[in-house]
This record gives sequence, structure tokens and C-alpha cells, in this order.
Amino acid sequence: MSEKLELLYLQEEDVIEAGVLNMAQCITTIEDMFRLIGKGDYIMGGPNRNDHGLMLWFNENEPFENMPKAGPDRRFMSLIAYLGGDYDVVGNKWYGSNIENVDKGLPRSVHTFTLNDKETGAPLAIMAGNLISSARTGAVPGVFSKHLAKKESKVLGAIGGGAINQSCIDAITTSVNTLEKVVLFDINLEKGKQIAEKLHEQIGLPVEVVDDIDACVEQSDIVTVATSGKTKPTIKEESIKPGALIILTGAASFSDASYQNHRVVADLWSMHEKWLEDGLSHPDGISSITSWTMSGELLEKIHNGDYDSSQVDDLGDIIAGKKAGRTSEDEAIICMTGGLPTEDVAWGYHVYQNALEHNIGTRLPLWNSSYLTK
Repeated sequence: MSEKLELLYLQEEDVIEAGVLNMAQCITTIEDMFRLIGKGDYIMGGPNRNDHGLMLWFNENEPFENMPKAGPDRRFMSLIAYLGGDYDVVGNKWYGSNIENVDKGLPRSVHTFTLNDKETGAPLAIMAGNLISSARTGAVPGVFSKHLAKKESKVLGAIGGGAINQSCIDAITTSVNTLEKVVLFDINLEKGKQIAEKLHEQIGLPVEVVDDIDACVEQSDIVTVATSGKTKPTIKEESIKPGALIILTGAASFSDASYQNHRVVADLWSMHEKWLEDGLSHPDGISSITSWTMSGELLEKIHNGDYDSSQVDDLGDIIAGKKAGRTSEDEAIICMTGGLPTEDVAWGYHVYQNALEHNIGTRLPLWNSSYLTK
């Protein structure tokens, strides 16, 4: 008996044709994923089944000349997960990231994504992963906003105008139909104006560009933060509007008062706690995670005994009905989104199913078992 094994290869044009940019559908899919997370129908990496992924850690000084050195957004990561429900599949996102890529005309990070059968381990698909990753990353703030933004939110503030925050803006404006304008702050004012024109055409709302973070935050009912590089934006306590929803897809700095005064909701807090464990085992200590993780500052406060981690709620528990959502229109909420591997599995699987249904992509043979018996 001879068995052949093949997989579906989807290049970027294929994933686009298969609907990867359909933000409304992506939000629905990611919301469904969070419901499964809240029920516990998932497995992520590590013995605690909640690891973000396995990462190569670089030092500023290495013993070999060609060994990668630490730098802004410099990392290689493998993010693997099983997601249950109607997905019932295993997936893995593999990527390398380096802020210097931008100067080479490349994305900051370059992704590939694979799906595998849960029983045999056989690959089902390998696909270009950047658009899957950016869409699902943007969809998460959309889901946070759908469940936690105050009623009649009018102004969306955006700190950072890069591709990830553009995706977040797309998702939030898709989820919240009461928004009347977007206020954008980008460290590069002229670039921000160009991005504003693009966003206006895309979302159909006026986009105001400001040159000061406070001017952005003070008027915003929802704030999305997604920046990269060495400098973290600072959000002042006095600038936070009553009832504001602040969503961190990138790192930002808050005062002690902000963490004590406002509720914190995470995508999956146990995953963030694993980052703390990893940081404490690194030669540079906890500083190795505070520069790039959106929860790093809070994790350091927890480690120092200045914050009780049991106060943090998970979005999945809220969607699954285990925890309360917004408790009042004046309740300000800070959200930590670290990027769950299950998000890539959910959206990647949806794209894969669309590709199968519409005969998109290229089928590639992997091996013929008759060769293995010779």
C-alpha cells in the first residue's frame, strides 16, 4: 500500500483571495476563539500550557562574531497551539523580527504559518503569515472594544501609526459604530499626516493628527497603542478620560496611580506571567522583558510586591460569562494584549478553509510512503 502526503501552499496573494483582510469576519473568529479560551478548550506551549512561544534570546555582547545581537524588536519565535471547538487543529507561527528591516524595505517581522492534523501530525498547510498575524492582531482590540468600550464612545485615539495600529483602528471602527473621529499621534508628524489620509479613505471617518500624546489621550474614549522601538509612550494619569478603554498592543508606561485606580484586563494573564518567569531567569533579569512586553511594567510591579496579580481579569472569562464586563460608564480599563498563538490558529484555519472551498493555492507533495519502505 502506498500513501502520499501533500499540503496546501498559500502565498500572500492566495491568503488575500481567501479573505484574510475581511476584518468583520476576523473579529467574529477571534471573539469565538476567546470564548473557547474562557472555556479552557485550548493548549498552548510549555508544561503550563500557556506559553506565548519559544524565543531565541540575544545578548548585547556575544562570544561569536556572527551571532545575532540584542536590539529593538530583535527576536526569533515559534508560537504553537491547539484550538478546540470547530477548529480542532494544531498550528504554529514562526517568525523573525528586527526593527532594522524597515530600512531594507522589509516588514519589521517576517512570518510563516503552518497547520497540522491533530492526530497524525501531518502538515495541512503552509502559508504566508504576515497578513494573518496583522489581521488577528488588529481584531483583538476590536473584540476588546466590542465587550468593554463604554456606550456611545465617540473618539478613538491612536498612539502609533504603523501597520499594526492601522489594523487595530480598522478593527475598532468596525466593532464600535458610534465613533465619530480618530485622533492620531505618531512620533513622525509628517508620516502621521500621510497615514491619516490613508485611514480616512479606508474607514470613512475624519482623522485628526496631533503632535502631543496628551492631546490624543485626553479626548479619547478608546485608545489603541501600538508602537515599536526603544522609546515607550507615556500615558499620564491626569490625561485618562473617565470611562476610557486603553488597549496596549505595544508597550506603554503608566504611573503607579493608573494601575491602582483602574481595572486591568488581559487576553490571557497566565501567558504574561510566564514572561515574568522567563525574564527572571534571563542574565539581565526582569529588564529583559520590560522594554518590549506591553505588560512588562506591571509584571515588574507584581514581582516587587506593588500590585496584586489576582486583580487582573481575562477577556475570555468575560466573553464566556465567568467574569463581569464593564461595571460602569466611568470605569477606565487598561487592556494587555500579548498575542495568543491560538489567534493565529483560529484565523489561519479560517483562511485555510476558505482556500479549500474556493480551490485557492497550490497543492505540494511532501512524500510518498512507498519510498520510505525501500
